[in-house]
Formats: sequence, C-alpha cells, structure tokens
Amino acid sequence: MEYKIIKPVPLLYDYVESFWMLASHTGQDKDIIILPDGRIDLIFAWSAREQLHVMLMNLDREASRAILESGTTMFAVSFKLPALEYILDMTDETLRQPISLPNDFWGVTTVDLEDLQSFADRVSTAMLAILGTQKIDQRKRKLFELLYKTKGSMTIAALSESSCWSARQINRYFNARIGLSLKEYCGILRFRASFTQLKEGRLFPEGDFADQAHFIKAIKKLSGVTPKELSKNKNDRFIQFSAIPEK
Repeated sequence: MEYKIIKPVPLLYDYVESFWMLASHTGQDKDIIILPDGRIDLIFAWSAREQLHVMLMNLDREASRAILESGTTMFAVSFKLPALEYILDMTDETLRQPISLPNDFWGVTTVDLEDLQSFADRVSTAMLAILGTQKIDQRKRKLFELLYKTKGSMTIAALSESSCWSARQINRYFNARIGLSLKEYCGILRFRASFTQLKEGRLFPEGDFADQAHFIKAIKKLSGVTPKELSKNKNDRFIQFSAIPEK
C-alpha cells in the first residue's frame, strides 16, 4: 500500500492532526481490521468499481472489519476532537454512525484529488473560512494539547488542574461530543501509542499501564486480539497499525 501524510498549517493545529493519502496497489481485495486511534476522519474515496464517495467517519470505539477493494484510493483529513465543535458542529448524537456527504463537499474537485498537497490546500481554505475569527477556548486548547502530547498518559486530576477546567465539566463535554468519558478517550490514545512498540515486537507495557495483565486487557479490549497477535500484523491486516509512520 502507498501511504503519504502531511501536517496542517499552524492556524489549524488545534483542529487537524494530518492530511493523508492511502492507495491500494495489491491487485486484490484485502480483509482488514480498522483499529480505534482517537481520530475523526473525513474521507474522499474511490476505486475501479466505485465512483467517488465522501464520508465523515465516527470515532471508533472498538476494532471493526472491512474490505479494502483493489485499486482504492483515499484522501482524508484526520481531525482532533475540537474540530467537532469548531469546524464540523457535530455532537455524539449526530455522529454515532458514518455520515455520507456530497461528492463536492467543501468545494473539493477531481483536480484536488490528484495531489495530496492540492487536497490539503483546498480543504484548509474551507476550514479556515468556517473558523473565521473565532478562537478556541483556552481551557480546551490546553487540555487537548496535553492529551495529544502525553498520548493520554496524564491523570484526569492532572489534566483538570493544568487546564483550569473541572473534571466534571470536562466529562460532560466529552460525553456530549463523542459519547465517551475523558478516561475512556485517554485509553484509546494510550492504545494507539502502543502501535510502534508492538510493531517492533516489544510486548510488555511501556506506557501508562499498571502491569502486563492490564496491558493485555487494554489491547484486547480495543483490538479484539492479544498484543502478540497484533504485533504480527500479517499482510498489513490491521490498517492503522501499518499506516501510522514511525517517528
């Protein structure tokens, strides 16, 4: 599979993690497992069998199976959670399932889908127009900055104190926007952070896991398999596992 990724412009750092392109050149369909990674993806996809379709994906809470058709190409935006409020205007109730969007969503044309940078430029222009002059709440900016920087390893109390936002208010916000508590979302971020070590065959806890049993339980809860099985990743079966580049 071909995979490319670029980062957003500074004005979008609070809302966008990355823009990426994924293309399957295998010549055959692939049975894949999509893993939770804490992101909300807007995907423009097409294949030899299907015309362009645009989907806003919901936040994955557990592993799910899918078929990656031969010849499929995807261009996508991976959002950080503040984008749900400030760009997409979505809540848990409106994004419990993937949402089908118009093929020309945000003015994207087939020309924009010939090159990842062109795609990023087009959707960045659309997002900046939506944002206008509004600024993110500083409590939320600090909270999410710490969440993503520490990969979900800080305690709820520490996050609350550092962001000057009460734990009760934070959980109310998280439940309204994604239907999960802050603690549950931190678990997804820690799970994602383990991908690199598992890919390298390190099967013991290195992040914020109490012990080996806790590590195995957490990995199995979100992936459906043990760390050992996930580390094998035969034929790139676990899609996020193979797509996230090493740093």
